[in-house]
Amino acid sequence: MFDTLSSKLDKAFQVLKGHGKITEINVAETLKEVRRALLDADVSFKIAKEFTARVKDKALGQKVLTSLQPGQLLVKIVKDELAELMGSEAVGINLQGKPIVILMAGLQGSGKTTFSGKLALHLKKKHYKKPLLVACDVYRPAAIDQLGIVAEQVGAALYEDREEKNPVAIAKAALEKAKTDQHDVVIIDTAGRLAIDEVLMEEIKAIHTAVRPSETLFVVDAMTGQDAVNTAKAFHDLLDFDGVILTKLDGDARGGAALTIKSVVKKPIKFIGTGEKMEALDIFYPDRMAERILGMGDVVSLVERAQEQFDQEQARRINKKIATNQFGYDDFLSQIQQVKKMGNMKDLMGMIPGVGKMMKDVDIDDDAFKGIEVIIGSMTPKERSQPQLMNHSRKQRIARGSGRGMEEVNQLIKQFEQMNKMMKMMQGGKGKQLMQMFQGLK
Repeated sequence: MFDTLSSKLDKAFQVLKGHGKITEINVAETLKEVRRALLDADVSFKIAKEFTARVKDKALGQKVLTSLQPGQLLVKIVKDELAELMGSEAVGINLQGKPIVILMAGLQGSGKTTFSGKLALHLKKKHYKKPLLVACDVYRPAAIDQLGIVAEQVGAALYEDREEKNPVAIAKAALEKAKTDQHDVVIIDTAGRLAIDEVLMEEIKAIHTAVRPSETLFVVDAMTGQDAVNTAKAFHDLLDFDGVILTKLDGDARGGAALTIKSVVKKPIKFIGTGEKMEALDIFYPDRMAERILGMGDVVSLVERAQEQFDQEQARRINKKIATNQFGYDDFLSQIQQVKKMGNMKDLMGMIPGVGKMMKDVDIDDDAFKGIEVIIGSMTPKERSQPQLMNHSRKQRIARGSGRGMEEVNQLIKQFEQMNKMMKMMQGGKGKQLMQMFQGLK
């Protein structure tokens, strides 16, 4: 996420580090590189120019040149301006109404259907337990089937009517069904087009009028860069939506859409999609994103993801097992599976301050844990619960059963022992506080 932009901004600030004294000349040179980095990220020339002009004004106004730490102060000013450009603060969705009705809009292929499922799962975690997904795309052959698969994945109900070809009639009938069956959230997945046209707009406006949604969200593919901004503006000029959803931000997105869409359409980015998994959905925090872009990490979001995924009761059982030397491979495996639910591994690494820069050229496979899972799956229940039983003959059998080499089996055992030792060390004092923070026990 934003790897290229982060790297180029870091390079821009290196200009200041190469000089013993900070001057207006090298500050100007730094900001020139910052502007170039923004342009490469697909930010429009006008916005990039205005951005660096504001940074320069604030830098001179805060006497950066005479500061004891001018480089750090300039980075802070850039961070604050980036956050301001993206909207300053997080804006939640409107959850008023019985039921809450959320209307999804966007072009074909933007990720509306997948996001509908992600949002349903997100709201279920917020105590809205009976979401209803509504299939209003009557044109794309597999659209209803796709939404059905998504609904099943997140444990949501599906409303479909394959005989009805009027999306407005489907939406109205779904709303009545939701009231009858006491669904607390209705998420309407509408049809998209390859480009905005009159037919698309008239249809979405008619659905909007019929169901009067609590929230209308426009979904755009972050990988389309500045085209995403232009599409959002064109759509907004015709239908006054409430917020933007940026999908596929985990891909090779240069970042221009995330940086500028708020300033162009005057509507906040409310969520970002950070992967294909249903859990890969984040509330958009402009200040945290600015910190990540500048390589400062995002520990708060990392902790929040951990708190969402780690079951409190299970965490207590794990702590008790560690304290009584009963922590086994099944427990190790369950911890790995919870970490996997937190999202893309490289994305998670980027949330740790300083680690993002080190990992920028490292390819982390999301199946990195697959070998571990296969090896543990080849152990007997007794071996998984009693790690001390492991000997050479058992290792050989496990290696054969898992199709892995002895070296991998030995490496897993070593990792398990190191993790067990580390967790014991963290049982007291500050270590205990840290574990509680990550497990949501505070």
